[in-house]
Amino acid sequence: MGRYRARDLLSVPGLLSLARLPLAALFPVVVDHPPAAIAVLALTGLTDMADGWYARRFGQATPTGAVVDPLTDKCFVGTVAVSFLLTGRFDFLQLLLLTMREIGELPLLGWWTVSRSQRRRRTDLPRPNLPGKVATTLQFITIVSVLLRYQHSDLLLIATAMTGSWAAALYWIRYLFASRAEPQ
Repeated sequence: MGRYRARDLLSVPGLLSLARLPLAALFPVVVDHPPAAIAVLALTGLTDMADGWYARRFGQATPTGAVVDPLTDKCFVGTVAVSFLLTGRFDFLQLLLLTMREIGELPLLGWWTVSRSQRRRRTDLPRPNLPGKVATTLQFITIVSVLLRYQHSDLLLIATAMTGSWAAALYWIRYLFASRAEPQ
């Protein structure tokens, strides 16, 4: 544990995580076609659920996967948010609201990436926190509502931002306390 290995990217969980990159590249192409954009979003959601489940179920959780999975999630959400900005569906504030979780967790992801002790601990965790799952679900619902031009998308966007901020804060608290509890 604790080492990055390129071969981990070729494992089933690694490939499922990496599949989100071409899906992110495809999203701007289909953003103006809601059924196709929702299909891309659904495939992204499936890869997001399947990579973690498979890694835990078959003992394939690795430091590489622990960084690649959230990084590809952030790439996808960022691509969606920028696509919405460039197509006039979002203004800059709405972009920030959709990506609150990513903004909050990005420095922590950087810390995991450079800290060997954090990489070891990260792969030992059984599951992400519940607010993180709720935030992801709300992001997906919000994205669909924006694609379908639902009139209450702003309320969903605010709920997504609040839940995303909560999830990011809980991740920070969890890891800061775990770091303090470690023997030096």
